[in-house]
Amino acid sequence: MVIFPNAKINLGLYITEKRADGYHNLATIFYPVPITDIVEFIPAEDFSFQTSGLTINDNPAANLCIKAYELLKNLCPELPPIHLYLHKLIPMGAGLGGGSADGSFVLTHLNAYFSLGLSQTTLLALSLQLGSDCPFFILNTPCFAEGRGELLTPINLSLKGYWLAVIHPNIHVSTAKAFSGIVPKPAPYQLQEQILSPINTWKDWLHNDFEASIFTQFPEIAAIKQTLYQSSAVYAAMSGSGSAVFGLFEQEPQLQFPKHYTVMNYEL
Repeated sequence: MVIFPNAKINLGLYITEKRADGYHNLATIFYPVPITDIVEFIPAEDFSFQTSGLTINDNPAANLCIKAYELLKNLCPELPPIHLYLHKLIPMGAGLGGGSADGSFVLTHLNAYFSLGLSQTTLLALSLQLGSDCPFFILNTPCFAEGRGELLTPINLSLKGYWLAVIHPNIHVSTAKAFSGIVPKPAPYQLQEQILSPINTWKDWLHNDFEASIFTQFPEIAAIKQTLYQSSAVYAAMSGSGSAVFGLFEQEPQLQFPKHYTVMNYEL
């Protein structure tokens, strides 16, 4: 079976509170976008895992695809061994959630393919063991997110008809370093309601709390956002804790960036 885990962007991202458990509470809109990895799995005599595409620096045992299989195997011993193949296309350390999508899609599609009968509620709980934003990819529909990102409320939001440009400067932003520049504070409004205002107003009020410190540390990333607006973006922002920056356009954008940047354009 071949599946295509998709990325996400953050529409607004507010770090609202430091929790006693060391995590942070946030408020954001997760929006699925058509940038995908490719995952294939087939029944096999023994479990195996193979990758291609972008280089994955993590220890293979830490890969969320493998962890997803192990979570299911522990819960459902009847799950047979598989050969699991990941072709990595979504940039890593970019704030696009590619690894989280891979793990969550493996949970969902193994459950369906092998008729394990697990409910969406169970899959959401399993995915949270993989990472804070993994539950979003179980629902994979526009959602207002609170808590660590796992408290999800689907919202009626569509960017259909817009063009999405995602620019990755091949800079890795450490999540820990990104959070070190944050002073938590309440979101200035009810994001799930305010996001329904006209898109051409978003640039005036919709912000990502990580941008202030990240842009200071990495002026290249700040310059990408500026270039997107100069290229007629209706809205532009960094996704997650970066380093990818996206822009929404009413027409297909014609963009020029350095050759070592990854530039992705999609009609939504």
